[in-house]
Amino acid sequence: MDTGTIWTEENSKDFIQYGNDFVPYRDEQQRIIGELINPLPSSANVVDLGCGAGLLSYHLLKEYPQTTVYGYDGSPTMLEQATQQSGSHRNRFRTQQFDLAATDWRTFSFPVHAVVSSLLIHHLDDAGKQQLFQDLYQALAPGGSLFIADIIRPATPVGFEIAARQWDTYVQQQQHPDAYQTFTQDHWNYFAYPDEDPIDQPSTLPDQLNWLREAGFDAVDAYWMFAGHAIFGGKKE
Repeated sequence: MDTGTIWTEENSKDFIQYGNDFVPYRDEQQRIIGELINPLPSSANVVDLGCGAGLLSYHLLKEYPQTTVYGYDGSPTMLEQATQQSGSHRNRFRTQQFDLAATDWRTFSFPVHAVVSSLLIHHLDDAGKQQLFQDLYQALAPGGSLFIADIIRPATPVGFEIAARQWDTYVQQQQHPDAYQTFTQDHWNYFAYPDEDPIDQPSTLPDQLNWLREAGFDAVDAYWMFAGHAIFGGKKE
């Protein structure tokens, strides 16, 4: 999306307003991630990197009533919204403001049984993603898992064309009266405007699957894909 070089609190407000229209099949993505992290031990800890408005965290809090979810995000606006979203599950939801590219947060004071992330990892370059996967593998408890929902970089021009068209059509079909206008005028469709904004640095799906394997993850796979958005990850034996 067209943000210059940084994500601003105004961007956060726009995404809170339009996220359900902009993210393809958001509810389905949340259900898939919830299935993938199963089974979890009792009293498990799940870290949601880039928790945003807290919809994925809320889904996991409902699905796993003995689990504590830690929502990490760089935006105070998003963390405030995520806290409100957690509702009656607030006693099992913790928030922390963080910088994804920093490394100080990657050592946890509690056992981590799953790490999930939606629409965040693409802000790191290739080397940054590789290091993140290695650090998260080390941080996970045995049997833990990492599952990511994110935009991925197509390997061919036709891949860009298909992803751009699918995403554009999806948003156009949503019900919010201003969503499509905002989506187009602010250049949210990365695949229509690749490399326009340096904040977006998606990597190809094959590369990321390889980096997960190199980090030590097993059962690495891609589980869902539409409009250049994919869900992928693996588990730590």
